[in-house]
Amino acid sequence: MTQVAYQTKFGSLRQFEKGRVEPIADDVRHYAFSNCFEIASHSAPYEKVVFGQNQIYVLETLRAEGTSPWYTCAHDEFALVMDGEVEVHLVQLDPAQRVKDADRNGAVLVQGEPAGRKMGWMKLSRGHQGLLPKNTAYQFRSPGEPGVIVLQTCKGELSVEKWADICQTH
Repeated sequence: MTQVAYQTKFGSLRQFEKGRVEPIADDVRHYAFSNCFEIASHSAPYEKVVFGQNQIYVLETLRAEGTSPWYTCAHDEFALVMDGEVEVHLVQLDPAQRVKDADRNGAVLVQGEPAGRKMGWMKLSRGHQGLLPKNTAYQFRSPGEPGVIVLQTCKGELSVEKWADICQTH
C-alpha cells in the first residue's frame, strides 16, 4: 500500500493560492472557490464580505486595517483572526444603545460613542478566536500590517455579498 504525503499550507494576506475547481459530478456554479485572504486583499477595511452562507448564518471576511467603527449585535458573534494582530475593544452597552429587536440579525453600527461599562480588550493574533457577546459594542484595531478576520454571524444589513466576484462562473 502506498501512502500519499499531504502538506498543509496556510495562507496569509501577503501570500495565498487562489481557490480552484476540482472536477465533480455537479454544477460548479453552485460553489464559491475563493478564500478569505483573496477576498480581504480586494476589500475595504472592515467591509463585511460574505463568503459562506447556510440559511441566515454567514461567514464574513474582514480586512483588518486601522480602526473599525463601533458595532453591536442582538446575538453573539465570533471573530477568528486568520492573519495579523487585532485588538478587540468591548463595552457593555447601556440599554438605550442596545439593538431593540432581539430578532434582528447581523451587526449594526453603534450610533455615536458607546455608552456603558468598559469590559476591556482582547489581543488576537493568527489562529485566535474571540467571543463578541450580544448587546456589547466592539471595535477592531489593527495598527500594524493589515490582517484578516473571519466573522461567524448572521446575515444582516452590513453584510456585503459579492458572489459574482468570488464564485466560479464557468
